[in-house]
Amino acid sequence: MPAMSIVRSSLHSLVVVLSLATPRSWAAEPSADTNALWFAEHYTKFEHRIPMRDGARLFTRVYVPKDDSQVWPIILTRTPYALKPYGADNYTDPSGSFHTLATNSFILVTQDVRGRFGSEGEYVHVRPFNPNKCPKDTDENSDTWDTIDWLVKNVPNNNGNVGMFGISYPGFYTSMGMIDSHPALKAASPQAPISDWFMGDDVHHNGAFFLSQNFNFFYWFSQKVDDPLHEELKSFNFRTPDGYDFYLRMGPLSNSDAVYLKGRAPIWNEFLAHPTYDAYWQARNIRPHLKNIRCAVMTVGGWFDGEDLFGPLETYRWTERQNPGITNMLVMGPWAHGDWGRKEGDKLGDINFHAKTAEFYREKIELPFFRHFLKGDTNYTPTEAQIFETGTHQWRRFDAWPPKQAAERTLYFRVGGALAFDPPGDGADAFDEYISDPAKPVPFTMEVTTDYPRSYPVHDQRFAAARSDVLVYETEPLEEDLTFAGPLKATLHVSTTGTDADWVVKLVDVYAGDFPDPDPNPAHVRMGGYQQLVRGDIFRGKFRNSFERPEPFEPGKLARIEFTMPDVCHTFRRGHRVMVQVQSSWFPLVDRNPQTFVNIPTAKAEDFRKAAQRVYRSANAASSLTVQVFPAAKQ
Repeated sequence: MPAMSIVRSSLHSLVVVLSLATPRSWAAEPSADTNALWFAEHYTKFEHRIPMRDGARLFTRVYVPKDDSQVWPIILTRTPYALKPYGADNYTDPSGSFHTLATNSFILVTQDVRGRFGSEGEYVHVRPFNPNKCPKDTDENSDTWDTIDWLVKNVPNNNGNVGMFGISYPGFYTSMGMIDSHPALKAASPQAPISDWFMGDDVHHNGAFFLSQNFNFFYWFSQKVDDPLHEELKSFNFRTPDGYDFYLRMGPLSNSDAVYLKGRAPIWNEFLAHPTYDAYWQARNIRPHLKNIRCAVMTVGGWFDGEDLFGPLETYRWTERQNPGITNMLVMGPWAHGDWGRKEGDKLGDINFHAKTAEFYREKIELPFFRHFLKGDTNYTPTEAQIFETGTHQWRRFDAWPPKQAAERTLYFRVGGALAFDPPGDGADAFDEYISDPAKPVPFTMEVTTDYPRSYPVHDQRFAAARSDVLVYETEPLEEDLTFAGPLKATLHVSTTGTDADWVVKLVDVYAGDFPDPDPNPAHVRMGGYQQLVRGDIFRGKFRNSFERPEPFEPGKLARIEFTMPDVCHTFRRGHRVMVQVQSSWFPLVDRNPQTFVNIPTAKAEDFRKAAQRVYRSANAASSLTVQVFPAAKQ
């Protein structure tokens, strides 16, 4: 996310890199020979207002190579994040993916989506796809079709081939654009695309509302200014760097608007008015509409994307299922949200990947994809799944995802905090218990921040393991490497003394005690025994039987919680341990569950109560984590 000092940089600064408008303060510095002067020397900038079928005109920026000795393909990005600087004589410094494409002679087109900045019409968040459009009806799909149709007919020196790409929100617009593909659209790359804002992207995970990740962002996004083409939007003033303290003092979720936003972010209240998976959210689920795709698709995501990891995995799966026979590929790397589009990708937080993985992606994966399908480059072989294996830090190629060779196995919670592939044989009353107190929720990070650290999906979890309200299960040190490749399924047999509860499950890689520290090591990080988060997710317990019709827990009664966590491709090295942590809060990343069965957006302070949470590990109620082991385990 952009040059406004907004903290939630992922959903907009990065996207703006790919929308070809990234300010220098957020972008990787371009090389000296590809700055704005170089860009103006090699490209001509045009600004158009392209008419849509209903008469609305969408502001569109077009960079055309000055080399007219041949025709060039078009690459389109549609964005809600502004095309600054506006003005036909104002050029930007190309960086990241923009740099790679600019130096390889593509016509680069970026468009303000309907209702944003220079474009006319009404803006709607994650505007639903309309499968039954009349001739004048519009959605993001029709706006893309009309834009492509105009571009191939009006932009000089184009070869009639169009590609699309974008990260996060622009990834969603790319997904929308490839449905019922325009004949000129030959290649589309939705990257970290939004797919379902209730089930797993950005706003909710399994019905649990993501608080600190969205509060400041939607405050920033919703601002109205007198001159939106030139004025910068501002971040919320928290008046403290400590988000944990700020959100705890905020009290019930209803205070977020009543005390702080005060109606300045209408979409925030719109979200809170829909606390279940009702028609509002179901209409914004793009997955069933990913049909009639006739272009090549390369979906891209990051294993440590704190915003949209669910989206790329689901977009790939549903595109594969509903469009047999097309070229459909998945690329997953060791990245935070969108970092493949602008950074080097050699490390994240304390974790070093020992290679510039993002540069490799841009030069060896993304560019060849577009060169092949838009320019006819024959030196290219599509790979179904090009996946970075964390832990061993290497790229892998698979002919299917998850790999066909992966075998499903189950890790069971055992007595004494053990974790093993052997099922438990304990009696019916075998359980572990902790007290969950909404007044003292488990933090999701030890960093002092009002937002979320981009590296939190790999943070050391020793701080959580030391708490009495976090259950810890771990294996013995591994005698050989163990690789998980595919989705995870958490199965919890639980009871609570409350009537609602959240359940957080985290897969953790516990490093060997003699693992070397970084060198140099100015932060004095101790990697021996480091508990690296590999995957974490949350489930709001009231939705255990239905996301549309929540149900209270009966205090003290056994209940089953089962949910799928996003895929991993991670190797636990010999000498490491596999750990699973279970807790009932993840604050302030996720809003607090009062632990009473109420409508959380309107809960009162007195609704928040302590509860005793039990996780059972008996033979008849075996809590576990099911994994995909690769290669298939020897029997």
